[in-house]
Amino acid sequence: MKNLYISRMLVILAMFLYADVSAEEYTLSIQPTLPKDVVMKSYQPLADYLSKQTGHKIKIKAYRNFFTYWQKMKKADDFDFVLDAAHFTDYRVLRKNYTVLAKLPDTVSYSIVTRDDVMILDPDELVLEKVATMTSPGLGGIRLYEMFQNPTRLPIEVSVNDSNEAVNAIMEGRALAAIIPTPLVSKYDSLNTVMITKSVPHMGFSASPNVPEIVRRDIQQALIKAHNTKDGQQMLAQIKVKEFEATSEKAYAGYSDLLKDVFGYSPISRQLSYSAY
Repeated sequence: MKNLYISRMLVILAMFLYADVSAEEYTLSIQPTLPKDVVMKSYQPLADYLSKQTGHKIKIKAYRNFFTYWQKMKKADDFDFVLDAAHFTDYRVLRKNYTVLAKLPDTVSYSIVTRDDVMILDPDELVLEKVATMTSPGLGGIRLYEMFQNPTRLPIEVSVNDSNEAVNAIMEGRALAAIIPTPLVSKYDSLNTVMITKSVPHMGFSASPNVPEIVRRDIQQALIKAHNTKDGQQMLAQIKVKEFEATSEKAYAGYSDLLKDVFGYSPISRQLSYSAY
């Protein structure tokens, strides 16, 4: 009888110990195209859903701008999970050995916009004019300067921290134009689209190699099956996403080359070569 009691106690103790070990806290970061507080509020339903589905605590970790984001990305391994643009996703795969778990559907581009009462039809008309942009290495900043190859014929950059600030800059007359993610254009009234850049794969959801494989697998399954479950459908509606779809590192291969002119970036060789962007 005594032995049976001891056995039961050991089983119960083991269950508590297992729960303590297995229930961990992980961070989820999203590229800072929107203000920090808006990012946290917008993606909290995703963090809550993943926490509920996996039993782990998923906490949003947001950044104020792309400069801070890039510095953290280069120097530290403090990104557990990241929902990020194609060039950063590929960068982490190559430099940090991240695993791509899923992606948002389709592709994404950036748009140069003005107020709808400003008649600009060609980007060349923006030479020596003020253009609000999230600075490089944000994709908007990178795409803007791809359009202007002559260093003597450039726009005047008005640096902003996020898309809301970029749009406010043109509405308030502090800039003639702005470049923002194309999916955000429809959220604002009274914008005229001057040009849309070449598309890249939509944001990828990737995991640090420091995250245990079983946790990465649980997160991946929760994302991919979300559109088939009630909780998942509710989450997707809240973050305004149709679904997460299966993908791989290959889908993003080559896009880190967009960082080639960014200060602090040095190219490395890759096993496979893709013409990506």
